[in-house]
Order: sequence, then structure tokens, then C-alpha cells
Amino acid sequence: MTRTAPAGRTVGNPASTRREDAIGTPPQRPTLVPADRYYSADFARLEVERMWPKVWQLACTVDHVAEPGDYFEYRCGLNSVLIVHGDDGELRAFQNVCRHRGNSLCAGSGSDLRELRCGYHGWTWDLTGELRRVPNRKGFGALRLSDFPLLPVRIDTWERLVFVNLDSDANPLRDYLEAMPEDIGWNRLGDFRCYATMTIEVEANWKTIADGFSETYHIQTLHPELHRCMDDVYAPQVIWGHTGKSEQLYGVPSPAIKESVTDAEVWDAYVTTQGALMGVEDGTPFPSDQQGQSAADVIAARTRAFADGRGVDLSWASTDHVMRLHQYNVFPNMSLLTNADHLTVLVARPGPDPDRGELVMIVWMRMPPDAPRIKPTDVRMTAADAHPGLVLTQDIEVLAGLQRGLHQPGLTHVVLSNEERRVINMHRNLERYLDLPEADRITGGETVDAARR
Repeated sequence: MTRTAPAGRTVGNPASTRREDAIGTPPQRPTLVPADRYYSADFARLEVERMWPKVWQLACTVDHVAEPGDYFEYRCGLNSVLIVHGDDGELRAFQNVCRHRGNSLCAGSGSDLRELRCGYHGWTWDLTGELRRVPNRKGFGALRLSDFPLLPVRIDTWERLVFVNLDSDANPLRDYLEAMPEDIGWNRLGDFRCYATMTIEVEANWKTIADGFSETYHIQTLHPELHRCMDDVYAPQVIWGHTGKSEQLYGVPSPAIKESVTDAEVWDAYVTTQGALMGVEDGTPFPSDQQGQSAADVIAARTRAFADGRGVDLSWASTDHVMRLHQYNVFPNMSLLTNADHLTVLVARPGPDPDRGELVMIVWMRMPPDAPRIKPTDVRMTAADAHPGLVLTQDIEVLAGLQRGLHQPGLTHVVLSNEERRVINMHRNLERYLDLPEADRITGGETVDAARR
């Protein structure tokens, strides 16, 4: 039996459908982005001064700091923020710096923290950030402990994600996330538990990394296996401001494929690229007892059975709930990919120079509400050592070449399609934070109506 992609799409509640492609309304001309903003030291310095201290950033998960005494150090460039679960049950965040001589107080993550004691001279704070002890205090003269609390950082959570913002006057996190929480409210994200994070050191700018998870234009070329089990054509996008979204329906071949694709071939491509999501090993053939059902229905049924095996009831999830991937971008550097039984969060962070960055993969599993705590495993590795599945490995392997190419003297601008408008939106937000002069801003991308005006 041969099947093609259905014409429907889902927005928020998968019950409502309409047909829309990934391009939307084509622009009058392409968008041109200055290429040097991907490698310029001056541009990176502007980001450090004007953008990174002003935006909400995903720091860790609730699972990292679930119990009193848990702590987690979040680093982004030179900024270091310490997240602490207090004895009173409150999550607090502080700049990770001793008020005496600037030494870092903690590194990494851990549990059973009772106080924050500087390992250099012994100044000590409690978990609320109040200074409690200064050795040989009389040498400072009239030093009041209350004058030197830890420097607070704004902290908030959404579902099981912990965000921080170094700007004390920043808008609330819920305002920053715009329509995103309501849009994905049906998916019960709070039931997922983080079980691991993988930090991958990449020879590429953080924007080069983030761009790869902000468009589907590359699917047909970079991920030919994925092309046979995902609709990258009718993959509608929406931009809200700081946030944006794309949807991709899995379990169907891309409409861009001209030849017939059987259900068995769709199944094979899905198993090869993400069989682990339904607990099926690579090479498992299309079930012979499922003839007459679409590949999407068979995959969704297997996914529900896989969830049931760990005590998770997905009877509420339709085939569309299971097979439609909702991919959200949060400025500047976060992508959240989810369906009814899958959640992966990707974060791109700056490295020690503009040509190096980090890809942080945060992986989750939906668990029963009464499941015991999972303490996430955090690992760090180079891009050469990272093999997080076929598709993500392909995404990672292309990054170093992309970054080298951006340096070539003849490449003055990156040329973007409206299909890449979540990438464009990132650059427009970046320009607002950096307050760039008109000559350094992106050009083009106007719609036909805007060009006529």
C-alpha cells in the first residue's frame, strides 16, 4: 500500500487542521545577513555587553535541583550563575562570585549543600545569599555582613525548565515566552523527567549551531533518511516575537519525493532515524500483522505500547499527537522539540572565542507522576566523540565546515529564504538588543505588499 502525506496541519490542539507550507508568503527578495556577525570578535563583544545579560536563558532543569541542598552552576561565556535549592524549598540564583576577592564559589553540580563557603579566604553565605561569616573580620574595620550578600540573579521556571536572567528589570519569563506555554499546554510537559544532558564542544559559533535547529530547508539534502518519513513541505511556521514555532508531521514521506513510497519504506526510515522513540531496534521490519494500517498509525500504536511498558498512559494521545513534532525556538539560543511521548531541548552557547561554541542536548522521558526522582547524568565531549543518533550526528558534523565557510573573503552575506524565517527572526531580535546602526543590519526579506509601500 502506498500513502502520501495528508493535507492537514495542527495548531496547539491537534483537532483543528489547515494546509500551510513551510515557506508561507514568499518575500519580494531574499534576506541578506552580514556573514561576519558569525565570527567577528567585535560582534561577539557586543553580544556579551548588550544581549546575554538581558535575555532569559535556560540554565538547567528542575530535576537538577529538585531537593534542598541541590545546586547547579550555569555558565554562558564568562558569566557564571549558581542555582541553589534552599532549605525553605525556594530556588534562588546568584552570580557565582565571592564578594571579597571575586573567587568562584562552586563549580559543576551537586547535592547536600548547607552553605556557600569561598575556598580562598573562607567567607561564607547561607543558601539565601546572606553573608554569615568573615574570618578575622576585625581586620576590615566596620564591615557589616548585611552589606555583602551574594549578588542575586532573576530565576523562574516553566514546566521543568529553569531559566535565569542577569537583568533585574527584565520582563517576567511568561511574558518572554509569549504564546508558547499555551500553545503546547495540551502536551503535559510536566510529566517528563530529564535523565541526561550532553554538552558537545563544537568548532562553530553559537549562532551557527542554533541555525541548524531553526529551519527544515536542509532536511532533503542533509537528512535523506528523514526525508522518507517526514513532511518537510507542509511544515507550517509562526513567529510570535522572542519565540517561534514549526510543525513537522512524521510517519509520512515528504511530498517533495516524486516516486511512490510504501508504508514499509516509511517505517524503515522512521526506525533508522528514531526507532528508539518507540523502543524498536534498527532493522526491525514493518509488522506483517499491521497490513492495512498506515505507517503513522502503526508507529503511534508502538509508541503508546512503549510508554505503557514504563507505566505511562498515552491513551489520550491521537496519532497526530504522537506523530506531529512541535519545534519551538526561544531567543536567543534554545530549541524545544516535542510530541506526545518525546521531549528534547537543544541549547547553543558561546565558547571561548567566536569560532567555538557548545551544543547542549537535554534529553527527557515521560514518566508516571509517582516515579522516583531521576538525577540527570551530565557529560561533556568533543564533536568528534559525539554520536547522539543518526540525524543529530549529521547536524553536528556539518557545523565546522559551515563555520570555516563563513570566513571566506568572498562571502559577505548569508542569503536566507522565508523558509528560514526563524533564523531571520533570531537576527532581528539580536539587532534590537545590540542596537546596531542601520548599515550593519540585515536587508531584504520584504513581502510584496511591504515593497510596494
